[in-house]
Order: sequence, then C-alpha cells, then structure tokens
Amino acid sequence: MDDEFTQDYREACAQCGSVDWGVSEEGRFFCRSCHNVIERTREVDSQVYAPGTSRVSTIGRGSRTKRREQGRQWMVCEAFQFILRKQACALLELGVAPPFKDDVLWQLWLRFLQTSRLAYTHTPVRSSLFRVQAEDSDGGSGVESSFLSASDTGGETDLPSTAGSQAESCSDRSTCSVDGAAYLTSRLRPRRGHMSMTKTLALIHLALVWSRQALTLGDLLRLVSEGHVPYVNVYEELPKEMQLDGPDALIFRVQSVPSHHGLHREAEALARFLRLPAFPPISRRDLLHPVLLSLRYLSDANLPDELHPWVCMLVEHIDMAEAALHTVHPSRRYTLPQYDVQAAALIIVTMKLVFGMDDRTEWDLSNDASAKEHNLLFDGAASHDHFNLRRWYRLVQAALLRAEHTQHQDTARKQWKATPLYPNRKHKCVVMKRKRVAEQLQMCFQRLSSQPAQVPPVAPSTFSFCWGDKEGADGPSLHHNKLKAAVTLNQEVLTPVNSTYWHPPLRPCDPRKCGSHYSAVESTLPRSFMWLLKLFSFLLRVRPAHLYQEVLNVERRLPSNRTASGQQRSWERTLTRTRSSQLRKSKLVTTKMQRGRLR
Repeated sequence: MDDEFTQDYREACAQCGSVDWGVSEEGRFFCRSCHNVIERTREVDSQVYAPGTSRVSTIGRGSRTKRREQGRQWMVCEAFQFILRKQACALLELGVAPPFKDDVLWQLWLRFLQTSRLAYTHTPVRSSLFRVQAEDSDGGSGVESSFLSASDTGGETDLPSTAGSQAESCSDRSTCSVDGAAYLTSRLRPRRGHMSMTKTLALIHLALVWSRQALTLGDLLRLVSEGHVPYVNVYEELPKEMQLDGPDALIFRVQSVPSHHGLHREAEALARFLRLPAFPPISRRDLLHPVLLSLRYLSDANLPDELHPWVCMLVEHIDMAEAALHTVHPSRRYTLPQYDVQAAALIIVTMKLVFGMDDRTEWDLSNDASAKEHNLLFDGAASHDHFNLRRWYRLVQAALLRAEHTQHQDTARKQWKATPLYPNRKHKCVVMKRKRVAEQLQMCFQRLSSQPAQVPPVAPSTFSFCWGDKEGADGPSLHHNKLKAAVTLNQEVLTPVNSTYWHPPLRPCDPRKCGSHYSAVESTLPRSFMWLLKLFSFLLRVRPAHLYQEVLNVERRLPSNRTASGQQRSWERTLTRTRSSQLRKSKLVTTKMQRGRLR
C-alpha cells in the first residue's frame, strides 16, 4: 500500500542515501533502511468524510439578486439529437456498420421530427406554451430555435428547424430550454408524441432492425446496463449551454434501464407513430433469422452443435423460415418480432422434443449415456463425446450461479438515485448536499471494504459465458458432443428416442384481454423445464414469464401443419375426434352387450 503513495518521491535519504520510503500511521514519510523520519507527509483527499466528526457543511444559495446570463436558447429536441448521436457513435465503436447511423438512424430521426411537427413541416407546433420573451425583441414576438450545428454537436450537417418556438420566459437563458415545460403533462410525464429517453433506445432498436444488424434487443439493453452505450448519465455529456435545470431535469432524468418487454412495446408504438414503410426482409442469410440466431444461443448455453439441425427442422415444420414472418410490415400493424426470444423458445421446444424435460425422461437418457460411456471404457475405447444432460446441467448451473452473483454485485454498486438533476431551483442545495453525502459514504465504504485489485475493463461481448480450455473460461466446451443416447436410427432416419411430448393447455388467448398464465401454472411445471427457462432468461435479460409465453406461441404452431390443399389440420382436433369416436364405439358395444346381441 505504501508504494502507491511513495512512487512519485524518488529522493535519496539524507542519512543512508537509499531510496526506500514508507508511510507511517500518522501519514509521515520514513526511510525503511535507517528509519529516518522526514517532514514530507502523505496527501489526503479533503473530501473524505471521517465518521464521528461534527463537521457541518452547507451549500450557499448565492446572491438573492438573479443576474441574467448571456447564451443562446435551445430546444429539448436539440438535446435528444445530441444524445442519439452519442449513443450511435458508441455503437459504431462496438462494431456496428456505419450505414446504421448515417443512412438509417438519421433518417428515422428526421422522420420523427417531421411527424411530431417539430421541424421539416409547413405546419409546425404552435401553442401558447411555446412563447418566450426575447431581450432584444418586442413583446409577443416568436424566437426561432435551430438545431445544434456541426460545431456544437460534432454533427456532419446543420439541421434547420421550422418549429415556431415560443415558451415562457426563463430567467437563465443559458441553462433553461425553451419548450421544456411543454414537454410535460400535468403528471410531470412526457406528452404523447414527444421524444423521451426510452424512445431514444426504441428508435435505435428500430434502426438496428432496419439495417439488419446482428444486435438484438437483449444485447442493446445489456450494453446500456453495462455502460457501453450512454443512457443513464448521458446528460453529463451535453454542452455547457445545455445544463439541465427546472422542468428539463424531469425529461432527461433516468432512474433505471427499461425492461425488455417494455422497450419492445415502445418500439412497436414508435413504428406505428412514424408510419414507416415495410422493413427490409429478414432472410436466412441475416443474423437476426432464427436459423442463425439459434446457433449463437446454442453456443452460449454450451449445448452440442448437433441440436442445430433439429432446430432447423422445427423451424421448417412450423413454417417459421419464411422471411415475411420476420419482417415488419404496415399490413400487420407494425408487429415487431422478438428475434432473440423466438430463437430461445425454438431451442427450448427442441430440447423438449429430444430430451422430454419432464423430470424423468432426460435423466433416463443421461443414465443411458453414462452406461454407453462406461461400456466403451470397459472395451478399451476411451470416448467422452456422448452428451450427458446431467453433466451439462452441473456445469452450466455452476457457471450460472457465478454469473448471477457477479451481476447482483455490479447492480448493487450502481447509484441510480445519485443524480445532480433537480426539478426546482429551490431544491438545488438539498440535491447537491445529498449528492455530496452519497459520494462521501461511497468513499468510506470503499476504504472499509476489501475490494479486489483493479482489473482492466473487458471488451463487451454478445456471449454471457466463455466455454473452452482457455484461462478464465467458465468450463469445458460441450459443443462437439454427440447425441448418441438421445437419438436413434429408425429406418435410416434419425429419430429421437423420446416418443412423447408434453405441453400445458394451448388455449387461444387474446393479448389485449388475457395476460400471462405463468404464475398460475408455475407450480405444476417440471423443475427441469423451469431451470431451462431460467437459463435462457438470464442470457436474454428477460423475465421467465415473458419467455414462457413465447414458448407457448411456438407450441401453438407445432401441432398445425399445412396440407397440399392449403387447409390447416390440427393434431389436437384430430386427437379429440379420435377419442370421441372411440367413446361412441365403446358406448355402442356396451348397449349391444346389454341387449344380448353380442355374445
């Protein structure tokens, strides 16, 4: 610990001439060779809060006479444009293709400005709420506000704004927006049709889907949560003339990262609001297609590669390989597919088809795999390429527990409430004092707690786990294991050994009237299936109930198969008719026996 404070002091000792300094408990420097104490002391941070002291710190409110600072007026949409640019640049640094920003996101933003009548329209939004009194203009005259120029935001071009911006008079023109009050409703929430912090992520998600980038909604939320994409404290990067104050603080204040389901619904609503044309089709060659996306999640879950052909056969069987099903189109009310959740649901259904996942079949197959490996070892042929689901469960469960513990620690270290934004100037002193106390307490906890050595930041990855023989891996890789105990060769065709498939009641539900049934059936579901939901929910950062609903959607398509004539034949309906005919036959036989006609 002394080397951290003495590394910059390299003068030789006056008595022995050695350069080996240490720091005593009083903070004074001494020579470790001859124990000579010098006058130099260790510098201590003045902001460190010493517990037990009675020091009182106050924040003055300043002069009672407010002076008008010079500065240009700005609008809220200018700050959102700056935030979108910061987020897009962060994604470009992470490997997203450049056309995503210049050709897609920029055009979507311009379309939003035009649709919301903030710019690029002959009928801009004009209201008494947008009325400002300029210093050098006559009363009631409107002052036009333009977007940030290239010198202000670092953008490539200047965007002229045709919005007639007239707002209430602001005492500090350099730190108060023109239309901040008009963005909020009586409940202090952003008005419908106005941009918000959540809509910035929704707009970016639409741009990623349009440009067919290999970045799903779960990946975007993970990058935002880890801080690779600025979102929570992005207001700190705003220019000096855009210091948030008053109602602007309520617009740009972020308390938490939005959920997967909430952001997906926000993106769909934004697509309907913009009235976008049909998106480019998602074909098999695109990484958002379930055929390729499922291969990524199979690798992340450490499942064998031989499961991927079974997933592809399932996709073909339920007619989910068509590009039209994965493309956003106005005729389908801008239904935005959940590409990552669909791929995980297809893998779960495939696991149920091959291994059963009913708390009995999968363990019997594991015992068979262990027996085959034991026989091969007994015969002298060392083979460990049989996929054993019990071995896979123990390996992945240990890695999952470590990852969840690390995630909880990282979440606990974040300070969502420590924000310098204040909605009212009268509360500024209280907010700033709370912020200072929070920083002092954090410094005390860091000094009292034994924190590990600083590890260099790791580059973000779309994978949650690392499997292999390298140092720091979560465990050995099982990608090359064979499904020899789970599938068999039947008439020269590979067939799963499991011949049964269980599923909960697949009754049709109206999403507008009927909610999730996960809480009602959770206690009746097999534990192995529940653990599988938990694993993929962690990989996607979604709730298990949300993933369970998508599994039901896939299973509703599973019994149905289109015939050559184009009519649908339901397996459940056929099974019901078969059971009804058998019941009628049994009643007929019983009646004949009672009448003595059948001997």
